[in-house]
Amino acid sequence: MRIALLNGPNLNLLGRREPHLYGRDTLADVEARVRAVGAELGVEVECWQRNGEGELIDVVHACAGRFAGAVVNAGAYTHSSLALRDALVGVSLPFVEVHVTNVHAREPERHRSMLAAVAIGAVVGLGTFGYELALRGLVRTLRARADAAADVAPAPLREGARG
Repeated sequence: MRIALLNGPNLNLLGRREPHLYGRDTLADVEARVRAVGAELGVEVECWQRNGEGELIDVVHACAGRFAGAVVNAGAYTHSSLALRDALVGVSLPFVEVHVTNVHAREPERHRSMLAAVAIGAVVGLGTFGYELALRGLVRTLRARADAAADVAPAPLREGARG
């Protein structure tokens, strides 16, 4: 199973940007820990960070059919980008939304997520540890869905049987 880790604008500044809010972990630290959790779970994780909305959407499009799901921290695009929401839905990429800070305890404009209604779930306010939890939740959910689908799959017809 392959999982995409998608980070939006300014997340390349983790560790330097407002450390009192976002902590001192860098994006490279986050990616290394998420890849390690992926290895523990038996999944491959590929990571991208893009500051431009169109560039991030291009990455989502490139994930179509290549990844089972994604962990997405869309940064400020969470609160403004219908285009990103439509891209995730359009390529049928199941995802968990993650935020380092508790966006619900911050400025009012950060309280609404354009992605939440189409996400499997969300992890907010747990610092960069939230990425690891999001990956664990995503993989568990995808595996449960695959198991459920296998349980309802019709049995193949025996040779000579008519259907």
